[in-house]
Amino acid sequence: MKKELFRAIARLFKPLRWGGVGVGLLLTLSSCSEEKAETSEWENWTARNETFFATLDDSLSNNDYQWQRFLSYSLSPATSHGADKYIYVKKIQQSNETESPCFSDSVRVIYQGRLIPSVTYPEGKVFDATVYGKFDGATGYTVKQLVSSTVDGYATALQHMHRGDHWRVYIPSELGYGPNDNVSNRVITMPGGSVLIFDLILVDFSHAGEEMPAWSSRQR
Repeated sequence: MKKELFRAIARLFKPLRWGGVGVGLLLTLSSCSEEKAETSEWENWTARNETFFATLDDSLSNNDYQWQRFLSYSLSPATSHGADKYIYVKKIQQSNETESPCFSDSVRVIYQGRLIPSVTYPEGKVFDATVYGKFDGATGYTVKQLVSSTVDGYATALQHMHRGDHWRVYIPSELGYGPNDNVSNRVITMPGGSVLIFDLILVDFSHAGEEMPAWSSRQR
């Protein structure tokens, strides 16, 4: 009689016990899988980015008029500098304007920032944007920024652009977010050593102390 009672109690609690373990196990496996995927995504990331950036020099050697290289605005061209002190740009659309923003100016831009192609993101992971989906230059909203508040590579590009220009800007990590991972909740949000790729349209700019005219997407 006692044995039958113990068996009945065991049958009653067995689903709860195994169910609890099962859920915990699934959560653990899921967490491990996500961390493993992230690790694989950014494996040898710095070396891969350095290789990718080095290939951009081929575009210059091919004498493609769309491509140009600019030294960081903060450095003197009178001395020699390594490749990681330059940005590369592909001029997708050029306007007839001639004036460019200064470091102290405010700009109105449309942009999308991506990383280089990776396993999960064959087009490059989008880390910041005013345009979601494919960047076609015709949709999206604008934001106002201070040139001086942006990373060196981005600020360098802006100071060479003109109103209406659409450039694709390639920024080495040295002029971007640097060599260290940016981590949130144990997930890498920006891996260290990343080349930043921006599709960037300069809509308008204003000098310090001047008011920038209002703008809406209907004006483009």
